[in-house]
Amino acid sequence: MTGYAQRDIFFVSNSVDELGGVTSWSHQMARLFTERGHRVHVVGITPPAVAQELGEVAYPTTTLYDGQPPRPGRARAASMREQAARLTALFSAARPGAVVIVTQVWAMEWVELADTRGLTVIGMSHESFRYSKASSRFRRVLRHYRDVDRMLVLTREDADLWIGQGLNNASFMPNPLPFMPEVPSPRTQKVVVSMGRLHDQKGIDMLLDTWAEVAPRHPDWTLRIYGSGEDEEMLHKQCTALGLDSSVEWMGRTSDVPGALRGGSVFVQSSRGEGFPLALMEAMAMAVPCAAFDCAPGVHEIIRDEEDGLLAALGNTGELARKLSTLMSDEELRDRMGKAARVNIQRYTTEEIVRRWEDLFRFLER
Repeated sequence: MTGYAQRDIFFVSNSVDELGGVTSWSHQMARLFTERGHRVHVVGITPPAVAQELGEVAYPTTTLYDGQPPRPGRARAASMREQAARLTALFSAARPGAVVIVTQVWAMEWVELADTRGLTVIGMSHESFRYSKASSRFRRVLRHYRDVDRMLVLTREDADLWIGQGLNNASFMPNPLPFMPEVPSPRTQKVVVSMGRLHDQKGIDMLLDTWAEVAPRHPDWTLRIYGSGEDEEMLHKQCTALGLDSSVEWMGRTSDVPGALRGGSVFVQSSRGEGFPLALMEAMAMAVPCAAFDCAPGVHEIIRDEEDGLLAALGNTGELARKLSTLMSDEELRDRMGKAARVNIQRYTTEEIVRRWEDLFRFLER
C-alpha cells in the first residue's frame, strides 16, 4: 500500500450477518480494506432476525447483545450504556487515525454513547432520501448523524436533499461494483431474472402484477425469482391467484450470483425503495440489460435510460411491463444494451471506490 496510512477501521451495523444489502456491502468493504493493509473490525448490535451465511472472514466480528436489547426504559438505557462501554474498549485499543463507519442509524445510538474522542466517525444511510423520509429513520438520521464528521449517502442528488434539511456534513459515496466476471451472460435463454429479499421494499408483489401483463405476450419466457424472506408465502399465493405458476420459478436464495445471472437474458428490479442497488450493478457486470422502477437517484445513476437499460416510473406496472416486453422482443436491443451496461458499470470499480474512501479518511483527519 503506497501513499495511504494503514488504519484501524470499525464497521458498526445493526447486525454483522443480517440478510440484506447493507451486510453484503459491509463485508465487501471490510475485505477490500483488509486487502489494502488496514486493520478491520466488524461490529453488530444484535443477532439478526434472518441471517445470511458469511463464510470465513479475515477480520474479527463482534456482536454486542446475545439477544434483543430490553424494551425502552431504564433497563434499556442501562444496557445501552453497558454495551457502549464495550465499544469504547474496542475503540480505545485502536491506533491513531482510526475510523468508525456506522452503516445504519439505529447502530449510531450505541456509538454516540461510546467514547470516540480522537476517532473519525462517519454515519451512513444506504437508502434514498425519499425512502428514508417515509420511514421512522428520517428523524433519527437528522438527530443522530448531525454531529458526525461526515454523513454519507450514495448519490450527490440525495446528499443535496439532506443538506437542505440542515445536515451540512452530508456528502456521497457510491457502492463499489461487487464483481467483474470474465464470462458474461450469453443472453441466450428466454429467462427474466429478479434477485432480492422477498420483502415489501423489493416490490415483488408489483413484479408479479407486471408479469401478469407480460407473460401472455411471451409464453415461451420464464420469470426466475431469486431470494427468500418474510413475504414468501403471501407472494406464492399471489402468483397462483394470478395464474402465473407455469411461468414463474421460485429459486430461493443463491450463493452463486454470477451463475444465476448467466442463466438470464433480462434483469428486472421492482423495488419501492433503494439506495445504490448492488443487484443492478451485478446484472450489468454480467452484461444483462435491466428494466427497473426508477425508485431512487441511485437507480438512475447506475442505469442510463435507453442506453444500457430501461426505466419505468415507480409503481407503474403497466410501464414496467412495456419496458420488459421491449427487451424480451428484441434480441439485438438486448445485446446492445447488455454490452453497453458491462462497459458503463466499470466506472464503479473497487479500485476507484476504495481510493475515494482513503482520500476521504485523509481529508477528515486534517
